[in-house]
Amino acid sequence: MSGTATRAVVDIRVQDDILRARQASRAAAAAIGFGTVDQTRLATVVSELTRNALIYAGGGACRVLTGLTAQERSIVIEVEDQGPGIADVTGAMTRGYSTGGGLGLGLAAVHKLMDDMTIETRPGHTLVRTWMTRRR
Repeated sequence: MSGTATRAVVDIRVQDDILRARQASRAAAAAIGFGTVDQTRLATVVSELTRNALIYAGGGACRVLTGLTAQERSIVIEVEDQGPGIADVTGAMTRGYSTGGGLGLGLAAVHKLMDDMTIETRPGHTLVRTWMTRRR
């Protein structure tokens, strides 16, 4: 991606780190001109993904990457952990599916709030990458 790019990394070890990651995503989005609705979407996505990393893997890292060109602005959220992996990605992407007793809205909601999402997972490593792009 040409143009201006920024990167923030927040380690997720305790509950308060989820708030720090949310704040980092909002600040990064605001800095490149995303509106408050998109900032809220991003904060929700970060909450869901980092909470999953904390609950299911004991922690991980959240990376917030931004890009700014003459034509568009974009933000990428990456949450990576070294947990057990997601055994059934297709199921996990289905609304109502839960292995932890929750409502099963997490990954399905993340996918719906963002432009797209990829999941790389195996025992010992999961990387969820999601992004949003807006024209300038």
